[in-house]
Amino acid sequence: MTTATKSHQTINPKTEEVIETYEILSPSETKATIQRGHEAFTSWKLVSLSERAEVIAKIGERIRQESEPLAKLMQTEMGKSLEEAKQEVELCAGICDYTAKNGPTQLKDEKRPLDGGRAIVAHRPLGLIFGIQPWNFPLYQVVRYSIPNLMAGNGILLKHAQNVWGMGQKIAQLYAQAGLPENLFQHMCIDHDQTELVMKHDLVRGVTFTGSASAGGKIAEIAAGALKKTVLELGSNDAYLILADADLEKAVPACVQGRLNNVGQTCVAAKRFIVEDKVYDAFREKFVEAMGQTELAPMARGDLRETLHDQVKESTKKGARCLLGGELPSGKGFFYPATVLENVKPGMPAYDGELFGPVASLIRAKDAEDAMRIANDSRFGLGGGIFSADEEKAITLALDHFDTGMINVNGYHLAQPSLPFGGVKDSGYGREHGGFGIKEFVNIKSVMITE
Repeated sequence: MTTATKSHQTINPKTEEVIETYEILSPSETKATIQRGHEAFTSWKLVSLSERAEVIAKIGERIRQESEPLAKLMQTEMGKSLEEAKQEVELCAGICDYTAKNGPTQLKDEKRPLDGGRAIVAHRPLGLIFGIQPWNFPLYQVVRYSIPNLMAGNGILLKHAQNVWGMGQKIAQLYAQAGLPENLFQHMCIDHDQTELVMKHDLVRGVTFTGSASAGGKIAEIAAGALKKTVLELGSNDAYLILADADLEKAVPACVQGRLNNVGQTCVAAKRFIVEDKVYDAFREKFVEAMGQTELAPMARGDLRETLHDQVKESTKKGARCLLGGELPSGKGFFYPATVLENVKPGMPAYDGELFGPVASLIRAKDAEDAMRIANDSRFGLGGGIFSADEEKAITLALDHFDTGMINVNGYHLAQPSLPFGGVKDSGYGREHGGFGIKEFVNIKSVMITE
């Protein structure tokens, strides 16, 4: 008796129409995929750093050449605006450029002294690295972990979010067209039931995951049970401090951008706006007006919109005041309006949790010290920001008091190829970018030579 093949459909979030139907791999097909990846790795690990860098550079070129179709695919699969999609494409090409240029130096063998001889410290690849990636930045999330690990000599397995499987297939195609050896990067159309199978497989040597804190804890537990290293980039509820001396003409547009980029579906989005009492009313007026003037693309899925709306309703039920938006629109498409809540307090989803959509939380603080206390009153610690005319004061707060991995001062920036990306507390551990991610999944070897 044969088992029926399982399938999955991707849905356009703007029209709610079916885009494509994909067959899900069986467990035996998944195991065969892993074996092929390992065989490809055994050859790739012996390729020189300079030759790997040449392939990485060509991948960057292919990504730029395919900018338009990549952007349109993002728009079709998860609703991203074309402008933001093209920005994502360019960031990914930049990651390839940075890695190709700096990777050989970052991975170069080091000579160290040794009594009675000499020593070598080397960074050698581990094997297959399994990436479990989300839908919100469907190209970037994959490029971010795969390119540095390919440069390090590892092989790549990808389990992409099911609503962006077309992007997973497209990335595999681009990498192959750029000259990456066959089976070294493989996108696997598998469901959640097979995730544990892959993580526990002897030929899989590391796991990197981006997603919710609850899911990250389960991934870490399974991987740890199999003695596999993990890198986790989890959720957050990033706080942005608007201090009494802040330039509101600069702060307001940056805060709106930080909240509404990618329709608010960003781990490092600005989510809680903690405003000193002296400028609270002025900031609120300008911020609400600016938020109300925006036109948004749809959210990625209907269930995500429902969850967000439930969080808004629960927060208002517990005392939050809705200044803008907050109503579920009718008609086709998973749209949700720019929304602003105030009187946000502990015990509300808008304060304690992560609202993954275009909803901003305004919180009044007595002074700068109180604002910093509120900012750190969170189980998350990914990013954040400070607006102040006193730049040195803001930098000191960022370096010595803000309990997060990344902080913006007087602006809003997303990931940068040259700077480390990652968080603390329930936002995960490990780093990507900036020469740090390239060494997360390597075997750091000490070779001691007696002379």
